[in-house]
Amino acid sequence: MLPHASSQFALIAVDILRLCAWLLLLAAIFVPLEWSFGALPRQAKRAGLATDLGYYFLNNGLSGLLQIPPLVVLGWGLHFLIPSQFYAFAGGLPLWARLGAGLVLGDVGYYWGHRLMHTVPLLWRFHAIHHSAPRVDWLVSTRAHPLDIAFSHLSGLVPLYALGLAQPMAGRTDTVAELFIVVSLSWGFFIHANLNWRLGWVEYLISTPAFHHWHHTKRDHINRNYSALLPWIDIAFGTFHLPKRLPSEYGIIDPMPSDITGQLLAPFSERSPD
Repeated sequence: MLPHASSQFALIAVDILRLCAWLLLLAAIFVPLEWSFGALPRQAKRAGLATDLGYYFLNNGLSGLLQIPPLVVLGWGLHFLIPSQFYAFAGGLPLWARLGAGLVLGDVGYYWGHRLMHTVPLLWRFHAIHHSAPRVDWLVSTRAHPLDIAFSHLSGLVPLYALGLAQPMAGRTDTVAELFIVVSLSWGFFIHANLNWRLGWVEYLISTPAFHHWHHTKRDHINRNYSALLPWIDIAFGTFHLPKRLPSEYGIIDPMPSDITGQLLAPFSERSPD
């Protein structure tokens, strides 16, 4: 084996081991919690486990690569369109201010991108895969088409780049953008978790499983609760829905293949849900 090929293989192996370690850690956290505080009854065999595990490994590699070209174009274009004085001012803000503003504005961008996924038929073809799970738990967070994940991440990053809170052309680590992605991905496992917790007034400040589970309901309220982190964004735009009970039915009305290959190809088929 050539030295270059050997080093590439080693890097891939390390990346797979890293993903396996994170998967075991997440399972060690959420499986006992769902067993103890599950909103839905336990199942002897979890449906769609192989499919969702496949998405976990696929999306932790491919979706990031899909974001690189549009992010490069976006960063390059904004660097020339936005006055350098504005970028200097935004970059000179304290890190805590940029991080706080980045989480809020990033979630506003994600909210509108997510809302478009539900209202634009072409985008819904891809997003419907995420909603196709008949039950919602922590691992369902990974069930999504790579193009769908790339679009949602870009939606959150656009306001950060446009307002100078993240500066990819500055020649340094993009701390604000990285934090937004890490927090959103990590919190995504929690809000999808099968937990019956109700947290009172906290549910109006930060997203919870009850808040997001209503977004996964099968029929009446699928076009509610779009934000990933901050429910008061939904309150501001009139899409907040959080009754005391939890949904009784999850999934989508239209048919969807159960295997990962069929789901990845479904958006490109004329018979895809729209």
